Amino acid sequence: MFTKVERLISSRNLKPKKKEGFLKIISIFSFLGIMLGVAILIIVMSVMNGFKTELTNKILGLNPHIVIQPNSFNIDDKYISKIKKNLNDISVSKTYSGEGIIINNDQAKGVIFKGVNNKEKKIKEFLKKNIVSGDIKKFKENNVFIGSELAFNLDLNEGDKINLMSSAFVATPLGSLPKQENFNVAGIFNTGFVEFDQNIIFLTTEDALSIFNKDTKDQNLEIYLKDPLKATQYKKKIEKFNQNYFIYTWSDLNKSFFSALKVERNVMFIILTLIIIVAAFNIISGLTILIKNKTKEIAILKTLGLNNTSIKKTFFLTGFTIGFFATLSGIFLGIIFSLNIEKVRMFLSTVFKLEIFPSDIYFLEKLPSEINLNSIFVIFILSLLVSAIASYIPARNISKMKTFRALKYE
Repeated sequence: MFTKVERLISSRNLKPKKKEGFLKIISIFSFLGIMLGVAILIIVMSVMNGFKTELTNKILGLNPHIVIQPNSFNIDDKYISKIKKNLNDISVSKTYSGEGIIINNDQAKGVIFKGVNNKEKKIKEFLKKNIVSGDIKKFKENNVFIGSELAFNLDLNEGDKINLMSSAFVATPLGSLPKQENFNVAGIFNTGFVEFDQNIIFLTTEDALSIFNKDTKDQNLEIYLKDPLKATQYKKKIEKFNQNYFIYTWSDLNKSFFSALKVERNVMFIILTLIIIVAAFNIISGLTILIKNKTKEIAILKTLGLNNTSIKKTFFLTGFTIGFFATLSGIFLGIIFSLNIEKVRMFLSTVFKLEIFPSDIYFLEKLPSEINLNSIFVIFILSLLVSAIASYIPARNISKMKTFRALKYE
């Protein structure tokens, strides 16, 4: 593609003379601009990929993948058997959830009561994985598991007694009053998802139905899949079995959240790409000045028989080489920074006494990062494309130069 002569001339252009120190400065700024632009783009995309993955894993770990609500119709055993028979690698359990209030001494807080089957494999796995105090064997009637944030806010510990008030009403001589029941705190769990840990209480299905004055026919059917990302496909299959039930997936519940996250990611990508484009203008200005200073040399090369195309290729190669190595350096710097971003966050937090990435806002305890090879490839190609365009624009003007004018006073 490039001849030996073209490569030689290009390499000499990359080594400006002492009197051309300004060109050297422009070349350095071009290199640094593209390198930092690529690195920042990779770091931001890695953080946003990690943020999405972490939140997805949190959501999948905390919620069922598919929920079937009876919608005034009874979910019978025949329907459940049909689901198990036609769908592979699934776990099915009946649950009931509702909003209520937890009361401890003079403190009260609105929470969600989630009644689950304490014998369900997924529930046991979840509690064993996240439990910080208590024993899973104590999870039985009149006993509950609460999140660590809720326990901290209400000053609760394992073994304490609490009062739960539901939205169901019972008739009393004083009129209708919210139903209340007393429970023991059997254990405390910590998922790292602050919003979840301060708003969810686990109790048995029997206790949940009792406190809300509901029957077994009011229970929801929760389905856990081996591959949660196929929830929408499974939902369509289940809908064919019976149209009377209301069915939704974990992605349906969080569609607006992930859509917003996707839009934010795309906007950040576009905005940060402008850094590379701005840096590429340095290549344009640098090559323009270089070509202007090399007018005499270009004229001599033309008189020696080198055609316009070859000369343009030499200057194009000069600018593209800066962009190419700046891109590689940026990728290397971005990957290294992304792999150690949590250490950098901790260092900056310690040195400047700042709380970077607070968990109560972002729902995560540490700054996530996930390097995506496809994203890096796209950034690599984009940076090379910008560098190529920036190198071509000044190089194409060489054909307009008049050789005789350049040598007129020589």
